[in-house]
Amino acid sequence: MKYTTEIIIEKPLQEVAKKMNSAENMKHWQEGLISAEHISGTPGEFGAKMKLKYQLGKRKMELIETITKQDFPNEFHATYTTKGVRNIQQNYFETTPEGHTKWISKNEFQPTTFMMNAMLFLMPRAFKKQTKKYMDNFKNFAEKGISVSDA
Repeated sequence: MKYTTEIIIEKPLQEVAKKMNSAENMKHWQEGLISAEHISGTPGEFGAKMKLKYQLGKRKMELIETITKQDFPNEFHATYTTKGVRNIQQNYFETTPEGHTKWISKNEFQPTTFMMNAMLFLMPRAFKKQTKKYMDNFKNFAEKGISVSDA
């Protein structure tokens, strides 16, 4: 399943890139994030891997992020792998005529199990809704300093 989501962040490109390119900031906009642990490579650079742990309601989830392209402030691409699915994400950042930042997120979810294949087929909106929620959370954090973290 492939889809694209876009959002305008009313902050300059360099400021958005600085906030986006920080593992420390992830807790402020990725709801449910418990921990982000560097595994290998140079943090934030091509090939780097990080283990991300989430608590989403009663469900615990662990993802491995692998950076496949890091060209801030313009692009950040990564693959997120967890049990049953791989998410290939390409993020593009552009300056708008107003001096704001347009964030375009292209996502491709590839199921690796029959069950996840069924979920992607039956519930595609749930995945799109989650992407939009994280983008909205990042916008609120970047523009207003609003954090989803209790910490």
